[in-house]
Amino acid sequence: MKRYSPDEIRASMLLYAVTDRAWLRGRELADCVRQAIAGGATFVQLREKDAPRDQIVGLARELLAICRDAGVPFVIDDEVEIAREVGADGVHVGQDDMACENARALLGPDAIVGVSAQTVEQALAAQAAGADYLGVGALIPTPTKPDAVDVTFDELRAICDAVSIPVVGIGGLNVSTIPQLEGSRADGAAVVSAIFAADDCEAAARALCGVCRKTFKQKPKA
Repeated sequence: MKRYSPDEIRASMLLYAVTDRAWLRGRELADCVRQAIAGGATFVQLREKDAPRDQIVGLARELLAICRDAGVPFVIDDEVEIAREVGADGVHVGQDDMACENARALLGPDAIVGVSAQTVEQALAAQAAGADYLGVGALIPTPTKPDAVDVTFDELRAICDAVSIPVVGIGGLNVSTIPQLEGSRADGAAVVSAIFAADDCEAAARALCGVCRKTFKQKPKA
């Protein structure tokens, strides 16, 4: 496990790639992740809700090697024990997953622990529990989840103002919608289909990275 400083974690939030093999149309996940990083993805999360454990372990080892070579942080969604087993840089946990404190206890002080939050109260609780960053959303309606907007712009801004740790927005974000987050004080955008559904993951990541650099200034928080 590589130790990332708070400043490095904040910078890595700029373009946060969350994997989803459902979009790959027969392509290899490792190839798509490699392309995404080449295009400018600054953080990678392996998200596998339904795969067998052995398959998640295999994918995690493969992606960890790619991310380590590129100097990009790599975490696993929810699967704390797998993250510890493969030596991932950390985990991301939701409100219904393992508690942040327990994930930290299992993975140690150097691990990156991200937590999903939809309210200021959840955000402050996660920060107090030792979270390194927050994933906040869903922010924008999507065709597959038209009613899945859990956090408004004002709520996102309130969360960003309430905490000192980095915040990455998620949910319906792409090159067209990311600019809507300008002024929120978020540190970056987490995307899924905007990268992994694209025919060219590298080109998609490059375009997203350009939009993110214009939208998120990444100024230090007070």
